[in-house]
Parts: sequence; C-alpha cells; structure tokens
Amino acid sequence: MELTDIIFFVLGFISEIIGTMAGFGSSTIFLPLSSYFVDFKTALVLVAIFHLFGNISRVTFFRHGLDKRTLLVFGLPSFVLSLVGATLVGDLSQTILKLILGIFLISLSVMFLVRPKLVFPANTKSLVFGGGISGFIVGLVGTGGALRATFLTGLNISKEKYIATAAVIALCTDATRIPSYIANGFLTEQYYYYIPILFVIALGGSFVGRKIVGRINQAKFKKLVLIAVILASIKFIIDGVIGLT
Repeated sequence: MELTDIIFFVLGFISEIIGTMAGFGSSTIFLPLSSYFVDFKTALVLVAIFHLFGNISRVTFFRHGLDKRTLLVFGLPSFVLSLVGATLVGDLSQTILKLILGIFLISLSVMFLVRPKLVFPANTKSLVFGGGISGFIVGLVGTGGALRATFLTGLNISKEKYIATAAVIALCTDATRIPSYIANGFLTEQYYYYIPILFVIALGGSFVGRKIVGRINQAKFKKLVLIAVILASIKFIIDGVIGLT
C-alpha cells in the first residue's frame, strides 16, 4: 500500500466523522478530496460504496424507526432518478462532471450559509420533487445528502425516524447507482482491495462521529464545513473551465 492510499483512507475516515457530525453525510466532504487521488469517475464509485457502508450502520442502529410514507413518497422518485443520473455519467466527460459538481456544491453551501434554517414544505408535492431532484443529483455528481436533508427536515417526525428513513433512502439510492457506475467501467481491478477497507473506516468514522457530536457547537461547525466545501469546489470549477477552453 502506497502513501497516497493511506492518505486516501485517512481522509475517508475523517470525512465520515465530519459528515456524521455535520448531519449531511460523508460524500459532500470525501468526494472533492478523493478526486485529488483518483480520477473523478473512480472517485464517484469509491465514494458511493463508502457512503453505502456508512448508511448500513445507521440503518442497523435505527431500523425500527422507519417512516413508511416518506420512504414511499420521497424515496421512490429518488431511487428512479438516481439511476437516470448515474446512467448519464457515462456519457459526460470528467471536465463537465467536475464543473457541474463544483457549481452544485458551492450553490448548496452558500444557500445553507445564508439560510441555515431553510426547510421546504412537508407536503406530498414537495417530497416527490425533493426526492426526484436529490436522487438525480446524487446519481449524476455523487453527492446530494445536504439537499435531501433540506427536504426531509421539514417533516414532523422524531429524530430516530428521520435518521432511519434518510439512511434507508440514501442506502437504496447508493445501491441503485453503484451497479450503473460499475457497468460503465468506473471501478477497475486495482481498486478492488479498497472495498473492505472502506467498509471498516465507514463504520469506525460513523461511530466516532456519533460519540463526539454533542461536544461541539453544531452551528459553528457546520459553517466551517460549508466554507471548506466551497474552497474545495472552487478547484472543480477552475478545472472544468480550463478543460473546456
């Protein structure tokens, strides 16, 4: 194992801790970082697998708290359009994908910085739209947990139900898009040994994140994370613009 591989896994572990604490999952942090070590499409599938493992732990711990209506109304369009987004990835260049991801992450981060308490109405129309758009974005650019959370936090359900329902939706979305990524050849044999290591660090990072989440000022922490995401995303936009010129 080379030094770059070790750094990759350490960053994954840290991303899972930060994502668990910040409340919008690890992929928002880990995807921009991982693309410094592997090509963007490889990063998409590796981070998706890592994200899936992280959600398995949450589903295991909170499996009795599912909100079945939300799972159907929000989850079904999310699953379908995640597959659509993942299918389109194979037809787009890495330059275009980086540009899309950079713009998406910056827009989302600025929105949360300006309106940190933003939530959408918890009606059926909003949930169907939110599930569809967040699923499509996840399939296309590999991250959309923060957008998903914005739609789900407007629901009047318990924390346990929220965690369990969001985790199942994310888990199924990952399970929907990962086969499409693999079918398009995004995961080559040289990265197969990453998978069991990603499983271990996803579970470990999620556990550590839950342990220390109550010891920090959550609002200030989220702001720092969002600013870091903006800075990381600027490079995506610069790379995308340079690649198109």
